Amino acid sequence: MGQKLDEFNEYRSKMNERILSVDNKVIRRIFNVDTNAYTEGALPVKTKELLGLVASMVLRCDDCVKYHLIKCHENGVNSEELFETMSIATLVGGTIVIPHMRKAVEFWDELQQTPNSPVL
Repeated sequence: MGQKLDEFNEYRSKMNERILSVDNKVIRRIFNVDTNAYTEGALPVKTKELLGLVASMVLRCDDCVKYHLIKCHENGVNSEELFETMSIATLVGGTIVIPHMRKAVEFWDELQQTPNSPVL
């Protein structure tokens, strides 16, 4: 895997384990709701991940953007779909989203060089 992907997965895994080790009911339920929201339903997982990507870009959460990029990659999103999605995020969020789009494209390019490996 690429260095940025490895670093992201290692950090996310380590910190999720630490957070969940506290055994706080509310935090566990929020994590569970987040996981279940992105399962197959009336909308396919691919669509939900693209929606998550738009929301993450508009909210300017680079970690969230990376997470959704990985999930988009795993779910077969192609670059044309990705850039169309990012165009909507930029339209909704304004030009302040552009720096986050730069980071997203850099991370996407790395993902394109790796197999569809799951997020930890």
